Amino acid sequence: MSVLSADEELVKQWESEQATLRKQLVEEDTEDWQRSPEFSGLQRIGGVDLSFIKGDDVNACAQLVVLSYPDLEVLYEDTKMVTLTAPYIAGFLAFRETPYLLEALQRLEKSQPGLLPQVVLVDGNGLFHYREFGLACHLGVLSELPCVGVAKNLLQVHGVTKSEEHQSQIAALQKGGDCFPLTASSGKILGKALRSSDRSTKPVYVSVGHKISLDTAVRLTYSCCRYRVPEPIRQADIRSREYLRVHFPSEDA
Repeated sequence: MSVLSADEELVKQWESEQATLRKQLVEEDTEDWQRSPEFSGLQRIGGVDLSFIKGDDVNACAQLVVLSYPDLEVLYEDTKMVTLTAPYIAGFLAFRETPYLLEALQRLEKSQPGLLPQVVLVDGNGLFHYREFGLACHLGVLSELPCVGVAKNLLQVHGVTKSEEHQSQIAALQKGGDCFPLTASSGKILGKALRSSDRSTKPVYVSVGHKISLDTAVRLTYSCCRYRVPEPIRQADIRSREYLRVHFPSEDA
């Protein structure tokens, strides 16, 4: 069997797994705090991220942080070096990264269950994905936790592109909290571009991961933003990069 056919076989297997998991996806609010204008009852919010050693796409630092809400102070952090075993295939990032993020949540649930987050912000996409099942959906369904996908860059998919129209929509976002829908060719809204800070004109791209509605996901993301990137993801990114800088200085991580 050639390498190509092996990859094709893997893609078929992963597509099947995604389709099965997709059936379990919940695209609406399920928790009382989500329905509250002030998110009353929300106390712990998680952030996850993977940072790679520069020039190495196999060894990574998997990071989980749990922040208090609404103060956004770090209550818990889990940092672990991991070796990714699945190959990188576009559209299937979740199969590379989810196992290690899920393990971090499971370690927390076992050691300090009282600190388990009530929702997790994921550095990546949710429904805004080739098969409407990105990393945030994958992690959400497997962890059974509400999840939100927050991507820093636009995934050009389902007819959503960096067109002149898209750029003009971004330019029309006047202040933090302003947003516009990411509408697929089919007419389905798969996410929203959010101006997350008055100081940042470049939006983030928010989409449903699991057990939350899009409007609530956008509102929650904005409420977590001191800067462009929401604080749970920002703290996870800072801590994972710092770990690599300290432990792999010669790699210029």
